[in-house]
Amino acid sequence: MKKDTTNTGFVILISLVATIGGFLFGFDSGVINGTVDGLKKAFNSDSVVTGFNVASMLLGCAVGAFFAGTLADKMGRRAIMIISAVFFIVSAWGSGIATGSGEFIIYRVIGGFAVGAASVIAPAYISEVAPAKYRGMLSSIQQIAIISGLFCAFLSNYVIAEISGGSTQMFAWGYEAWRWMFWIELAPAFLFLFALFFIPESPRFLVAAGKNTKALSVLTSLMGESASAKLAEIQNTLTGSHHRPRLRDILDSKTGIRPIVWVGVGLAALQQLVGINVVFYYGAVLWQAAGFSEQDSLLINVVSGGVSIAACLVATFLVDRIGRKPLLLVGSIGMAITLGVVAFVFATGALGENGALKLGDTEGLIALIAANLYVVFFNASWGPVMWIMLGEMFPNQIRGSGLAVSGLSQWVTNFGITMLFPIMLTSIGLGGAYGIYAFFALVSAFFVLKYTRETKGLELEDMEG
Repeated sequence: MKKDTTNTGFVILISLVATIGGFLFGFDSGVINGTVDGLKKAFNSDSVVTGFNVASMLLGCAVGAFFAGTLADKMGRRAIMIISAVFFIVSAWGSGIATGSGEFIIYRVIGGFAVGAASVIAPAYISEVAPAKYRGMLSSIQQIAIISGLFCAFLSNYVIAEISGGSTQMFAWGYEAWRWMFWIELAPAFLFLFALFFIPESPRFLVAAGKNTKALSVLTSLMGESASAKLAEIQNTLTGSHHRPRLRDILDSKTGIRPIVWVGVGLAALQQLVGINVVFYYGAVLWQAAGFSEQDSLLINVVSGGVSIAACLVATFLVDRIGRKPLLLVGSIGMAITLGVVAFVFATGALGENGALKLGDTEGLIALIAANLYVVFFNASWGPVMWIMLGEMFPNQIRGSGLAVSGLSQWVTNFGITMLFPIMLTSIGLGGAYGIYAFFALVSAFFVLKYTRETKGLELEDMEG
């Protein structure tokens, strides 16, 4: 049996540094959840403008994900993560000092650039430094980091609102609570920036850039005696002309866009079409619409965040044991059932005197349990596994470009779902919205069965497409 010379401790350490980007991805995405009322009051905005204030970051995410994937093939994975860390800092500070919707949107779009970049580059980096047998587990830590970021955002929002008496009330130094909710992010953002200067560049990027000596040095620190053999394998996976990866590599002379890229686009879009980020971005609004108070709604967010972390740990334990495809399939079926239950409860709930949905104790409990089970199914499957697959399913030559196109698909879909939710809330109601999400969960099951291929245990150099 071939001796395993992997420097496991070092691989885990640098992977954890990369996942700080995932934590910031989650925090920056979730912090908006508790600030919606504050934004309405501070900027005197209606539901459409408020929806754009919330969703504006996602435009930046789409752009950030697309250009990060392609720029990472030119500048390196670590360089793009450093740039994203700086953008996180600028966005966190600026979002809190904004005095109007226009200024706020600019800072949120800058944050979106960072989130989009982190969303595609962190899992790619982890996939490129981790050995195949640990890759799924280490890549799934990225989703735990994302959910931990969401949880910390929900928790800090709840604590700040509890201390100040509401998101629109003054908290400290003459600034409203909702502004401090954004500023809390500065601490992990500076930590991310500092830590990135102490991790190596991806060896796969270094080989593609023609820096073979440096690549061998990094591979030696990662895998010891196996470094030379792995260097040769990576070199052999580049195209015959050995040109550096570029966006047009996703095209095939016979089929147009390569089929594997379409699979990536489909996975990325379906992860959002099941409506998960409506829970993350509008959780407080959603539960208030179902009759809960603002404080109870913020507390429900905290509970959902904790449940999500536990579900991600399940995925971390199972993904390298039973594989990616079975987890996706079970998650799709579970989400379709639980979303269907939530849709039914919301659609058949009673209306209060003001015409708003008012759930009874039993209905409210059923909706709460079903919604949290939905979150469990998502975070034990599609949450981490979609990002794991995007980070590993593409051949070395098109990994950056495949991630760019798939990331663009993910964030454009995210933007559409997020922007449409306030409109659906006033037109077809919570029941109708959740019915649509349940339908796409069912579609995702068929997509997994027909189009996805198992990647468990395969080396990145063995990926086809």
